[in-house]
Amino acid sequence: MGAQSLAVACGALALCLTLAGATNPGFVVRITQAGLDYAHQYGITILEEELTHVKLPDISGDFRIRPVGKVRYEFSSLDLRSFHLPYSRISLVPNVGLQVSIANAFADVNGNWRVKIHFLRDHGSFDVTVENVYIKINLKLGNNTSGKPTIDTSYCNTRISKVRVHFSGRLGWLYNLFHKAIESKFRKILESKICDIVAKSVRSNLQPYVQTLPVTAKIDAIAGVDYSLVGPPTATTQSLDAAMKGECYSLAQRSAVPFSPLALTLPPDHDRMVYFGASSYFFNTASFAYHKAGALVFEITDSMIPKTLDFHLNTTTFSAFVPQLEEKYPDMQMKLRLSAPSAPFLNIGPGGLSLKPVVDIQAYAILPNSSLAPLFLLSLTGNVSAVINVKSGHIIGNLTVGRMKLSLKHSDVGTFQVRTMQSIMNIFASSILIPRINDRLGQGFPLPLLDRIQLSNILVQFHQNLLLLGANVHYQPRV
Repeated sequence: MGAQSLAVACGALALCLTLAGATNPGFVVRITQAGLDYAHQYGITILEEELTHVKLPDISGDFRIRPVGKVRYEFSSLDLRSFHLPYSRISLVPNVGLQVSIANAFADVNGNWRVKIHFLRDHGSFDVTVENVYIKINLKLGNNTSGKPTIDTSYCNTRISKVRVHFSGRLGWLYNLFHKAIESKFRKILESKICDIVAKSVRSNLQPYVQTLPVTAKIDAIAGVDYSLVGPPTATTQSLDAAMKGECYSLAQRSAVPFSPLALTLPPDHDRMVYFGASSYFFNTASFAYHKAGALVFEITDSMIPKTLDFHLNTTTFSAFVPQLEEKYPDMQMKLRLSAPSAPFLNIGPGGLSLKPVVDIQAYAILPNSSLAPLFLLSLTGNVSAVINVKSGHIIGNLTVGRMKLSLKHSDVGTFQVRTMQSIMNIFASSILIPRINDRLGQGFPLPLLDRIQLSNILVQFHQNLLLLGANVHYQPRV
C-alpha cells in the first residue's frame, strides 16, 4: 500500500471511530438571550456586592519634588464604599461561550494618608472618585467527568478612564505636586483587583450554582433519569444549548438500552427564556426501564371495579361469553393479570404523542383454596394518545384510549368467540387500567432545573421525534 493510500485509509478509520463515539442527546435544554438576560440581572447584583467588599492594599512610596525634596507618603485603611454597574449586557459568542460587558461603572473609595517631608509630618483623610470603568469578561462553559456543567473566567480586562483623589489636611496642597502618579497607582490596583474579584465571584458563586443542575433525578421508587451532559454547552448567536443523555433507567439495576437516540434538532423558537427538548428516546427508555423492572404488570380483581359498573368480575358474568365457565368453575371470583410482553414504544410527531401498546390479559378463576386456575390468555392492542403538560417542574401526561382490538392467544377452557368479549375488555382497560397509569403519569418526570427555579407561561409543541416545552423562569431567592 502506498503512502497516499495509507493516509486515506487512516483518515477513513479515524472518521469512523469519531462517528462511532459520537453520542446523540436524548434531551436538550436551550437558554435563549431572554433567559440569559434574566440570569444576568442577578449575576450583576451579586458582582456589585462582591466589588463593594474589595480589600485594597495600603500604598506607600516616595517622591523627590523640587524644591521640597524627598516626600514620603502612605495611604492606608482604603475602603471601597460603593461600586455601581449601571450598564451591562451579556452576549452569546460562538466558540467562546458567554461575554459580559460592563460600561460606565463608577466607585468611591476613602481612606487615610500620611506624609513626611524632612522633619515635617502630616496626616488626614482622602476620597477617591473612580469613573468610566469598563470591564469585559469571557466565560468558558464546559462539563466535568460526572456530566455536570462547569463555568470559569477565560478572559477579563478592566480599563479605568478617570480617577480623582481629594485630600484633606494641612499639607493637602502637596497632592497637586504628585497627583498623577498617585492616581495612576490607584488605577492599576483597582484594575487588577476588579478582575481578581470577577474570577473569585465566578468560582465561589456562579460555578457552585450551575452545578445544582441535577445529573440524575429520581422519578419514583422504580426509575430515575440521567441528565448528565454529553458534551460542553454550546453557544450560538441566539441561544445556549446543553445536550444531555436524557436516559431513564431502573434504580434496582441499570442495564444497557438496546436502542440509540436519533439526532435531535430544536426549532428556532426564542419567545421563551428556556426550552426543553425531549426525544422519543427519552420516553422509550422510561418504558424499557419500567418493563425491565416488572412494573408494567397490573392485576384486576372484583373489588377494583367501580361501583358505577353494573357487573362483577366472576365466572357468572363471563359465562355469557365463555359458556364452559358455568360448568367448570361455577360462581367463582376471577382475576385478570395484565402485562406487556415487550416495552411499548411511543412515537412523537407533529400530530402529538401516540403509542400502540400490546397487552396480554391472563384470566384466572380463584378457587375455594385461593389458588388460581388459568382460563384463557387474550391479546389486546390499541391506539393510545397522550396529552402533555408541565406542573411543578415535572412533565406530566394523560393517556386516552382509542380503538382497541382483542384476540385469543390461548384457552384452557376450550374455544369461544372473542369478539363478544370486546366491549367488556374495553371497559376494563378504559375504566381501571388507564386511570391507574394516568395516576402514575400525573406524578411526572422531573425536568433538569437549577436550584430555586420555577417555570411559568408554559408552551407545549410536538415535532418529529421531539416534544418541545418552552417556559419563562423565575428565580426564588432563599428567605
